[in-house]
Amino acid sequence: MTYQTLSVSVDRGVALITLDRPDQLNAMNADFWNELPAAVRALDGDGGVRAIVINANGKHFTAGLDLGMFGAPPDPADRTARVQKAARFRQHTALMQQSFSALEDCRVPVIAALHGGCIGGGVDLISACDLRYASADAFLTIYEINVGLTADVGTFPRLCKLLPEGIVRELAYTGRRMDAAEAERRGLFNAVLDDREAALEKALAVAREIAGKSPLAVHGCKRMITYARDHNTADALDYVVTWNAGMLHVEEVQAAIEAGKQGGEGDFTPLPPLAGEVKGGV
Repeated sequence: MTYQTLSVSVDRGVALITLDRPDQLNAMNADFWNELPAAVRALDGDGGVRAIVINANGKHFTAGLDLGMFGAPPDPADRTARVQKAARFRQHTALMQQSFSALEDCRVPVIAALHGGCIGGGVDLISACDLRYASADAFLTIYEINVGLTADVGTFPRLCKLLPEGIVRELAYTGRRMDAAEAERRGLFNAVLDDREAALEKALAVAREIAGKSPLAVHGCKRMITYARDHNTADALDYVVTWNAGMLHVEEVQAAIEAGKQGGEGDFTPLPPLAGEVKGGV
Protein backbone atom coordinates (compact mmCIF):
# COMPACT_ATOMS: atom_id res chain seq x y z
CA MET A 1 0.00 0.00 0.00
CA THR A 2 1.22 3.52 -0.81
CA TYR A 3 1.05 6.25 1.82
CA GLN A 4 1.39 10.03 1.53
CA THR A 5 2.93 10.65 4.96
CA LEU A 6 4.68 7.36 5.76
CA SER A 7 6.99 4.78 4.30
CA VAL A 8 6.70 1.16 5.42
CA SER A 9 9.04 -1.79 5.03
CA VAL A 10 9.29 -5.26 6.57
CA ASP A 11 12.43 -7.33 7.07
CA ARG A 12 12.39 -10.76 8.75
CA GLY A 13 9.35 -10.05 10.85
CA VAL A 14 10.34 -6.50 11.86
CA ALA A 15 8.36 -3.65 10.34
CA LEU A 16 9.75 -0.13 10.01
CA ILE A 17 7.32 2.78 9.76
CA THR A 18 8.99 6.08 8.89
CA LEU A 19 7.24 9.44 9.26
CA ASP A 20 8.07 10.96 5.91
CA ARG A 21 7.13 14.62 5.59
CA PRO A 22 10.55 16.07 6.45
CA ASP A 23 9.95 19.39 4.69
CA GLN A 24 6.96 19.95 7.00
CA LEU A 25 8.84 18.61 10.06
CA ASN A 26 6.55 15.57 9.93
CA ALA A 27 3.61 17.66 11.09
CA MET A 28 0.52 15.50 11.52
CA ASN A 29 -2.01 16.36 8.82
CA ALA A 30 -5.29 14.61 8.03
CA ASP A 31 -3.56 12.00 5.86
CA PHE A 32 -1.26 11.08 8.72
CA TRP A 33 -4.10 10.53 11.18
CA ASN A 34 -5.72 8.12 8.75
CA GLU A 35 -2.59 6.43 7.44
CA LEU A 36 -0.79 5.60 10.70
CA PRO A 37 -3.54 3.40 12.15
CA ALA A 38 -4.18 1.86 8.74
CA ALA A 39 -0.50 0.93 8.42
CA VAL A 40 -0.30 -0.48 11.94
CA ARG A 41 -3.48 -2.51 11.53
CA ALA A 42 -2.32 -3.86 8.18
CA LEU A 43 0.99 -4.98 9.66
CA ASP A 44 -0.68 -6.46 12.72
CA GLY A 45 -3.37 -8.12 10.63
CA ASP A 46 -0.86 -9.99 8.50
CA GLY A 47 0.27 -12.22 11.36
CA GLY A 48 3.85 -12.37 10.08
CA VAL A 49 5.09 -9.15 11.69
CA ARG A 50 6.50 -9.63 15.19
CA ALA A 51 7.56 -6.08 16.11
CA ILE A 52 7.14 -2.57 14.71
CA VAL A 53 9.62 0.31 14.87
CA ILE A 54 8.51 3.90 14.24
CA ASN A 55 11.10 6.52 13.27
CA ALA A 56 11.17 9.68 11.16
CA ASN A 57 13.04 11.37 8.34
CA GLY A 58 14.27 14.93 8.59
CA LYS A 59 15.52 17.24 11.32
CA HIS A 60 12.82 16.40 13.86
CA PHE A 61 10.76 13.36 14.81
CA THR A 62 7.60 15.44 14.53
CA ALA A 63 6.40 19.00 15.03
CA GLY A 64 3.06 17.62 16.21
CA LEU A 65 -0.35 18.58 14.92
CA ASP A 66 -0.41 20.34 11.56
CA LEU A 67 -2.17 23.60 12.43
CA GLY A 68 -3.79 23.48 9.01
CA MET A 69 -6.10 20.91 10.60
CA PHE A 70 -7.97 23.76 12.25
CA GLY A 71 -10.77 25.01 10.04
CA ALA A 72 -12.36 28.43 9.96
CA PRO A 73 -14.94 29.15 12.67
CA PRO A 74 -18.54 28.57 11.58
CA ASP A 75 -20.57 31.42 10.13
CA PRO A 76 -22.51 32.92 13.06
CA ALA A 77 -25.54 33.08 10.77
CA ASP A 78 -25.34 29.34 10.00
CA ARG A 79 -27.31 27.75 12.82
CA THR A 80 -26.64 24.17 11.72
CA ALA A 81 -22.88 24.72 11.60
CA ARG A 82 -22.89 26.40 15.01
CA VAL A 83 -24.93 23.67 16.67
CA GLN A 84 -22.96 20.83 15.09
CA LYS A 85 -19.47 22.28 15.67
CA ALA A 86 -18.86 20.71 19.09
CA ALA A 87 -20.19 17.31 18.02
CA ARG A 88 -18.03 17.33 14.90
CA PHE A 89 -14.97 18.32 16.91
CA ARG A 90 -15.59 15.51 19.38
CA GLN A 91 -16.00 12.93 16.63
CA HIS A 92 -12.82 13.95 14.84
CA THR A 93 -10.78 14.12 18.04
CA ALA A 94 -11.99 10.65 19.03
CA LEU A 95 -10.79 9.36 15.65
CA MET A 96 -7.41 10.97 16.25
CA GLN A 97 -7.23 9.31 19.66
CA GLN A 98 -7.91 5.98 17.98
CA SER A 99 -4.98 6.61 15.63
CA PHE A 100 -2.59 6.29 18.56
CA SER A 101 -4.65 3.72 20.45
CA ALA A 102 -3.98 1.50 17.42
CA LEU A 103 -0.36 1.33 18.60
CA GLU A 104 -1.41 0.16 22.03
CA ASP A 105 -4.05 -2.24 20.66
CA CYS A 106 -1.60 -3.79 18.19
CA ARG A 107 -0.76 -7.37 19.14
CA VAL A 108 2.99 -6.88 18.70
CA PRO A 109 5.32 -4.42 20.47
CA VAL A 110 5.69 -0.98 18.92
CA ILE A 111 9.03 0.75 19.46
CA ALA A 112 9.71 4.47 18.95
CA ALA A 113 13.12 5.61 17.69
CA LEU A 114 13.11 9.38 17.95
CA HIS A 115 15.48 12.24 17.32
CA GLY A 116 15.27 16.02 17.45
CA GLY A 117 11.96 17.49 18.50
CA CYS A 118 9.06 15.34 19.65
CA ILE A 119 6.47 18.04 19.99
CA GLY A 120 2.80 18.09 20.95
CA GLY A 121 1.14 15.15 19.21
CA GLY A 122 4.52 13.43 19.08
CA VAL A 123 4.33 12.99 22.85
CA ASP A 124 0.92 11.37 22.43
CA LEU A 125 2.44 9.02 19.83
CA ILE A 126 5.46 7.85 21.80
CA SER A 127 3.37 7.49 24.97
CA ALA A 128 1.32 4.83 23.16
CA CYS A 129 4.45 2.88 22.17
CA ASP A 130 5.85 0.00 24.20
CA LEU A 131 9.48 1.16 24.19
CA ARG A 132 11.26 4.41 23.40
CA TYR A 133 14.86 4.93 22.23
CA ALA A 134 16.19 8.40 21.48
CA SER A 135 19.18 10.27 20.14
CA ALA A 136 21.09 12.57 22.45
CA ASP A 137 19.63 15.64 20.72
CA ALA A 138 16.03 14.54 21.26
CA PHE A 139 13.62 16.55 23.35
CA LEU A 140 9.92 16.50 24.00
CA THR A 141 7.41 19.14 24.93
CA ILE A 142 3.70 19.14 25.69
CA TYR A 143 3.46 22.12 23.39
CA GLU A 144 -0.32 22.46 23.34
CA ILE A 145 -0.32 24.86 26.29
CA ASN A 146 1.78 27.30 24.22
CA VAL A 147 -0.95 27.58 21.59
CA GLY A 148 -3.86 27.75 24.01
CA LEU A 149 -4.87 24.08 23.90
CA THR A 150 -5.27 21.21 26.34
CA ALA A 151 -3.55 18.06 25.02
CA ASP A 152 -6.37 15.66 24.15
CA VAL A 153 -5.11 12.82 21.96
CA GLY A 154 -3.57 10.58 24.64
CA THR A 155 -0.76 12.37 26.47
CA PHE A 156 -2.38 12.64 29.89
CA PRO A 157 -3.98 9.18 30.20
CA ARG A 158 -0.69 7.50 29.24
CA LEU A 159 2.12 9.85 30.25
CA CYS A 160 0.87 9.98 33.86
CA LYS A 161 1.63 6.25 34.01
CA LEU A 162 5.11 6.68 32.57
CA LEU A 163 6.32 9.72 34.54
CA PRO A 164 5.66 11.04 38.06
CA GLU A 165 2.44 13.06 38.14
CA GLY A 166 4.18 16.20 39.34
CA ILE A 167 6.54 16.13 36.37
CA VAL A 168 3.66 15.66 33.93
CA ARG A 169 1.86 18.61 35.51
CA GLU A 170 4.97 20.78 35.21
CA LEU A 171 5.44 19.85 31.55
CA ALA A 172 1.75 20.40 30.79
CA TYR A 173 1.40 23.72 32.61
CA THR A 174 4.64 25.28 31.33
CA GLY A 175 5.25 23.66 27.93
CA ARG A 176 8.94 23.39 28.81
CA ARG A 177 11.29 21.07 27.00
CA MET A 178 12.40 17.80 28.57
CA ASP A 179 15.70 16.77 27.04
CA ALA A 180 16.75 13.21 26.31
CA ALA A 181 18.97 12.89 29.36
CA GLU A 182 16.15 13.88 31.70
CA ALA A 183 13.66 11.63 29.92
CA GLU A 184 16.04 8.69 30.31
CA ARG A 185 16.72 9.53 33.95
CA ARG A 186 13.00 9.62 34.70
CA GLY A 187 12.42 6.30 32.92
CA LEU A 188 10.48 7.54 29.89
CA PHE A 189 13.25 6.68 27.42
CA ASN A 190 14.66 3.17 27.59
CA ALA A 191 18.03 4.42 26.39
CA VAL A 192 19.65 7.47 24.80
CA LEU A 193 22.11 6.91 21.94
CA ASP A 194 24.61 9.23 20.28
CA ASP A 195 22.60 10.11 17.18
CA ARG A 196 19.56 9.31 15.05
CA GLU A 197 21.22 6.37 13.31
CA ALA A 198 22.34 4.80 16.58
CA ALA A 199 18.89 5.22 18.13
CA LEU A 200 17.27 3.57 15.13
CA GLU A 201 19.76 0.70 15.10
CA LYS A 202 19.17 0.11 18.82
CA ALA A 203 15.41 0.05 18.29
CA LEU A 204 15.78 -2.36 15.37
CA ALA A 205 18.14 -4.59 17.36
CA VAL A 206 15.63 -4.85 20.20
CA ALA A 207 12.85 -5.47 17.67
CA ARG A 208 14.86 -8.29 16.10
CA GLU A 209 15.44 -9.82 19.52
CA ILE A 210 11.71 -9.68 20.25
CA ALA A 211 11.01 -11.20 16.83
CA GLY A 212 13.04 -14.23 17.93
CA LYS A 213 10.63 -15.01 20.77
CA SER A 214 7.30 -16.85 20.68
CA PRO A 215 4.83 -14.43 19.03
CA LEU A 216 1.97 -15.69 21.17
CA ALA A 217 3.98 -15.29 24.37
CA VAL A 218 5.04 -11.75 23.39
CA HIS A 219 1.43 -10.90 22.56
CA GLY A 220 0.39 -12.24 25.96
CA CYS A 221 3.04 -10.17 27.74
CA LYS A 222 1.87 -7.00 26.01
CA ARG A 223 -1.76 -7.68 26.86
CA MET A 224 -1.00 -8.51 30.49
CA ILE A 225 1.26 -5.52 31.10
CA THR A 226 -1.25 -3.09 29.60
CA TYR A 227 -4.10 -4.70 31.54
CA ALA A 228 -2.14 -4.65 34.81
CA ARG A 229 -1.35 -0.97 34.30
CA ASP A 230 -5.05 -0.12 34.12
CA HIS A 231 -6.48 -2.57 36.70
CA ASN A 232 -5.91 -3.70 40.27
CA THR A 233 -3.65 -6.57 41.22
CA ALA A 234 -6.43 -9.08 41.86
CA ASP A 235 -8.03 -8.46 38.47
CA ALA A 236 -4.67 -8.67 36.69
CA LEU A 237 -3.80 -11.96 38.41
CA ASP A 238 -7.16 -13.40 37.43
CA TYR A 239 -6.75 -12.30 33.82
CA VAL A 240 -3.24 -13.71 33.38
CA VAL A 241 -4.15 -17.13 34.78
CA THR A 242 -7.24 -17.24 32.57
CA TRP A 243 -5.15 -16.17 29.57
CA ASN A 244 -2.55 -18.86 30.11
CA ALA A 245 -5.22 -21.49 30.69
CA GLY A 246 -6.25 -20.97 27.08
CA MET A 247 -3.13 -19.60 25.39
CA LEU A 248 -0.25 -21.58 26.91
CA HIS A 249 0.83 -24.30 24.48
CA VAL A 250 3.46 -26.93 25.28
CA GLU A 251 4.71 -26.84 21.67
CA GLU A 252 5.69 -23.18 22.03
CA VAL A 253 7.45 -23.86 25.33
CA GLN A 254 9.38 -26.73 23.77
CA ALA A 255 10.33 -24.58 20.78
CA ALA A 256 11.66 -21.86 23.10
CA ILE A 257 13.69 -24.35 25.13
CA GLU A 258 15.14 -25.90 21.98
CA ALA A 259 16.06 -22.48 20.59
CA GLY A 260 17.82 -21.69 23.86
CA LYS A 261 19.83 -24.89 23.66
CA GLN A 262 20.75 -24.56 19.99
CA GLY A 263 21.23 -20.79 19.99
CA GLY A 264 19.19 -20.34 16.83
CA GLU A 265 15.74 -19.10 15.95
CA GLY A 266 12.83 -20.91 17.52
CA ASP A 267 10.33 -22.84 15.44
CA PHE A 268 7.40 -20.77 16.67
CA THR A 269 3.87 -20.59 15.35
CA PRO A 270 3.01 -17.12 13.97
CA LEU A 271 0.03 -15.19 15.20
CA PRO A 272 -3.07 -15.84 13.11
CA PRO A 273 -4.06 -13.13 10.64
CA LEU A 274 -6.66 -10.81 12.11
CA ALA A 275 -10.15 -11.65 10.92
CA GLY A 276 -11.72 -8.91 8.84
CA GLU A 277 -15.15 -10.47 8.78
CA VAL A 278 -17.16 -13.22 10.46
CA LYS A 279 -16.67 -16.60 8.82
CA GLY A 280 -17.81 -20.13 9.53
CA GLY A 281 -15.50 -22.99 10.44
CA VAL A 282 -13.12 -20.97 12.64
